[in-house]
Amino acid sequence: MEKTIYTKQHKHIVKQLIKARKEAGLKQEDVANRLGRPQSFISRVESGQYRISVVDLTTLAKIYKKKLDFFLE
Repeated sequence: MEKTIYTKQHKHIVKQLIKARKEAGLKQEDVANRLGRPQSFISRVESGQYRISVVDLTTLAKIYKKKLDFFLE
């Protein structure tokens, strides 16, 4: 397993997170407020700088009204 966060699977999750947010008509700031995190957290997740926890991914799936498997390959 690769030690970098820039794996194919991670890139897919990031792509799907961005897609889901846009489909929900939300700005990064809106999502950050719902998560109780700064906007920079969402920006870093969406730029691939941070890996997202399962807990945060589950919460985002609820915010975006998507099933968890939407984000997985």
